Amino acid sequence: MKKIESINLMNKFSMFDEKWTPKIIGELNNQYVKLCKLEGEFVWHSHENEDELFMVFKGKLLMDFRDGRTLEVNEGEILIVPKGVEHKPYTNGDVVFNLLFEPKTTKHTGDVNSTLTVKKLDWI
Repeated sequence: MKKIESINLMNKFSMFDEKWTPKIIGELNNQYVKLCKLEGEFVWHSHENEDELFMVFKGKLLMDFRDGRTLEVNEGEILIVPKGVEHKPYTNGDVVFNLLFEPKTTKHTGDVNSTLTVKKLDWI
């Protein structure tokens, strides 16, 4: 049987400094639970087959959409981006602590290849 224990998110956030590089902290119903630190701008991308949930623990996440809208996601808030919707996350210069719930098959930047694309995610 797999060991069952609580996970201290702030301790996990303290284990890495990379930005835009999700770290896996658990599995749930064929999904990964990931933490990432965000700073500056990411790339326009979409996920054709997967919805994406962003949960902000620290800071403010901004999300641009191709229809011209920008949404703010503040501490304690979530944003669900439906599959197939192109989006570009960014920050206002502060480091944002973010939690993601995504199917294991989700590619970091969808079908977009960028210098920010991470192909192999690490467990912490």
